Amino acid sequence: MAETVILLAIQKIGIALANGAANQASALFVKYGTQLLKLQRGMDRVVRELRLMHEFLCQMDIRNRKKQAYEIWLGEVRKVAHLMEDMVDEYLYLVGQEHDVGFFFFLKNGFKKPRSLLSLNQIAFKVKEIEKDLSHLSETKTRWVLVNNEDTSSSDYIVKRSQELANISRCLEEEDLVGVDKKRELLQQWLAGDQLERSVIALLGMGGLGKTALAANVYRNVREKFQCHAWVSISQTYSREDVLRNIIKELSRDKDSVLSNTAGMDITCLQETLKKFLEQHKYLIILDDVWTPEVFNDLSRICIHNEKGSRLLITTRVSRVAALASQGCILTLEALPEDKARDLFCKKAFPRDTNYECPVKLKPLSNEISSKCKGLPLVIVLVGGLFLVHEKTVEEWRRINAQLNWELINNPGFDHIRNVFHLSFIYLPTHLKSCVLYCSLFPEDYIFKRKQLVRLWIAEGFVEERGECTLEEVAEGYLKELTDRNMLQLVKRNTFGRVKRFRMHDIIRDLAADLCKKNCFGVTYDDNCGLSIETNVRRLVLRKPKKDNHQPSGVKIYDSARTKWSAH
Repeated sequence: MAETVILLAIQKIGIALANGAANQASALFVKYGTQLLKLQRGMDRVVRELRLMHEFLCQMDIRNRKKQAYEIWLGEVRKVAHLMEDMVDEYLYLVGQEHDVGFFFFLKNGFKKPRSLLSLNQIAFKVKEIEKDLSHLSETKTRWVLVNNEDTSSSDYIVKRSQELANISRCLEEEDLVGVDKKRELLQQWLAGDQLERSVIALLGMGGLGKTALAANVYRNVREKFQCHAWVSISQTYSREDVLRNIIKELSRDKDSVLSNTAGMDITCLQETLKKFLEQHKYLIILDDVWTPEVFNDLSRICIHNEKGSRLLITTRVSRVAALASQGCILTLEALPEDKARDLFCKKAFPRDTNYECPVKLKPLSNEISSKCKGLPLVIVLVGGLFLVHEKTVEEWRRINAQLNWELINNPGFDHIRNVFHLSFIYLPTHLKSCVLYCSLFPEDYIFKRKQLVRLWIAEGFVEERGECTLEEVAEGYLKELTDRNMLQLVKRNTFGRVKRFRMHDIIRDLAADLCKKNCFGVTYDDNCGLSIETNVRRLVLRKPKKDNHQPSGVKIYDSARTKWSAH
């Protein structure tokens, strides 16, 4: 998460050092040319250090997320990046305050007015201190964060985590697959049909909908109809060679074949050997959790058309990956309807010897709890399991229900849910992470208007300039990518087919809001007495009842908050 903070600081420094700002500063501070040059050079050194730190964090983030020394170090990195962002805003405001036209009109209105206007010398002094802080952080990183001398790459961790999640999903019981009978039947027909041409089938949907569980269930039923079959889980940082070897291992399981002697082959020989083998066989290959079209394109050169009725099944959270399927062979999974969600919850929350029957006294609570799961089978199964081991009394269920959001964030039993989200979030492109976190500051079930959200992102500085595109066009590209990745959900299109309304799934929102708080990105304050607010939060949302226009009593607006707004 700290890498998003650093990216925002890098972008701000880029604006400050751009030709327009630099030329205007030179004209404005003619008498202070030496000081200005030192300040600009200091900014340049800081931005180079931040770029290196950003690359380091992008590689380290997942593996070290729970290591205390790393988390403490990250907190210090965030503070320095926030301070640098503030100093750049002070500088830009100082440069643009007397010029309300053109580029500098944008600067004055696009950046928050500083809390205190510092002189050029004061800003230069602060930037010099930031340089020293960054140097110190680099030293402490070497001394304490990397003392275990491990490989800084997170690839192995992600591969392992992806495989663990896939194994959990594949082992879900058949009775957990509710509300998908028609889709299971259709998928089975596509896989076991008589069509000789190799076809590519895609299962599409957000994490937690049961794509892997459904694919695994059908795979077990139809795999014996093929001469060879393989199931391979794909991580976001996949290694082509590792995937090839895993496919070969699966295809040659319990069989003597040319694939049994590939241990010493390089990747080119592996590809050719596997390609020749698949040419001769009717195969079924499942590629579970594919994240990018490039992964599929790499493997499709090997899994060639052989006119033997072979099948390639992809599960994915990303629409543009699913679009690679054969025409008409995309199966989209959606959240369970309320009645099916209740059925599944009761199967997990009540013992078999009661025929999974919910006692009358618990039905209202049972319905409320299952509704909170928002139709995600993985969440329903894990939440139902939580209630299974507790007393079946109204008092006990009320107590757990009241703290269910806390359980979702903190209970080790829900690690699988959190990891499903983290796999989607942590390896988003950095420029999209801030956009997702920002959306989580809005109320549950909030309907976002496209134009409004685009303008808010631009005002926050989340949107990068790209070639000749306007910032609005770039931001709309962000929206499309987030909906393609199922991080935001489409609600409504306008009469021209253009997306008009979005929402964020409540489970994703809860987990993203927790990241917001932990990373000082922002917090939401409900008008409840006695609620304390983090002193170093960057964005503060005040939720007040309608017709209540006063600031909630007892709330101190801390200076660290850059954005403050109210939501009704």
